[in-house]
Amino acid sequence: MPSAAERTRTLVQSTCSAVVLLPGPAVARPEQLVPEERSVGPDGEVFLLFPADSPVVRAATHAQDDELAVTLEITDVAPVSVPNRIRGRAWVSGWLTCVRGLAGPGRMLLRLEVGEASVDDLWGAGSVEPEEFAAAAADPIAEHEAELLQHLHSAHGDQVRQLCGLAGERAESGNGDGATEYSTVPVALDRFGLRVRFSSSDRHGFDARFDFREPVRDIIGLRRAMHQLFEAAAH
Repeated sequence: MPSAAERTRTLVQSTCSAVVLLPGPAVARPEQLVPEERSVGPDGEVFLLFPADSPVVRAATHAQDDELAVTLEITDVAPVSVPNRIRGRAWVSGWLTCVRGLAGPGRMLLRLEVGEASVDDLWGAGSVEPEEFAAAAADPIAEHEAELLQHLHSAHGDQVRQLCGLAGERAESGNGDGATEYSTVPVALDRFGLRVRFSSSDRHGFDARFDFREPVRDIIGLRRAMHQLFEAAAH
């Protein structure tokens, strides 16, 4: 399974929604605390781009030589329609400073020096040290995940349903004798495998992981792994 550091790094570098939590009482509308862009630097620092008049920029500028302690909160929502769509959250806390001269007109680049981080997602909860965060790499499938999950759900629903046969007794489909019939939705995809959410009309449900034979490195390897997975389910 991916480490807590890898999962956190993946969320930070993803398109998931994010907000900067400033210390003290609320002084801004939530949308004013959302960075326009974010990226991770070579030393593990997180760079955030904001409008120059953002409350976050004002707070960092007002702090001047003092370090402004903030938390970047990231919320991961499944890109497909499924019960309980929030798949996880990550928090990166540290000290925020302005990086002058590197942003375009009307924008300010901010640098978040990571002090600690944590993640709570479908894998579980874990804490991350700054060194672990800096050394981790984002999952190579993450940038394509939303499109791939939507494609699997809309175009390969029958093949996804066939995975029931690999999920054990919990996912046996209804056969007229009172057995529960489940709907199946692909809810997460990474280099290690596919996660499917099984839901029934009586609100009973569970997630099942279908691991690839080996972790994939790119889309070509992913196509091969998915073919092997569907082939196993068909037999």
